[in-house]
Amino acid sequence: MKIGELARRTGKSVRALHLYEEKGLLDADRSEGGFRLYGAEQLARVYWISKLQDMGFQLGQIRGLLDAVATSSSAPAAMESVREMFRGKLNETRAQIQRLMELERDLTDSLGYLEGCRACNEEGTASVCATCADTRHSVPEPTLVSGIHITRSSS
Repeated sequence: MKIGELARRTGKSVRALHLYEEKGLLDADRSEGGFRLYGAEQLARVYWISKLQDMGFQLGQIRGLLDAVATSSSAPAAMESVREMFRGKLNETRAQIQRLMELERDLTDSLGYLEGCRACNEEGTASVCATCADTRHSVPEPTLVSGIHITRSSS
């Protein structure tokens, strides 16, 4: 298939595919007319690159992974490089999930707190919110809300 077809099938732009080729991540055969031609192996490679990018790998890291596999003295040594890289990414992913779960809790707590503000009858500016002691709030003011009340010092 030509590069346009590969782009359509993978959802990648032609420019991205050219970049993959420039970085040594993708090979193309050439037709007699000089067109790039790709087969099933290259299609699978583009999907693989996309999946690794989704996991947060940069193109240089992917190139490094391919280089490590290519220069390994044995198949087990090559797969050890892959395992170590994936293990590191798994640890990063788990840490990111933990941070996102904490953010979700913070947002949920803040939204719950802010529901009590719907019935507020205070007149004036939002500065009165900083001293709110209304009983409609069932929990202490969350940090995502309290940060709003910090006033800028005048310079």
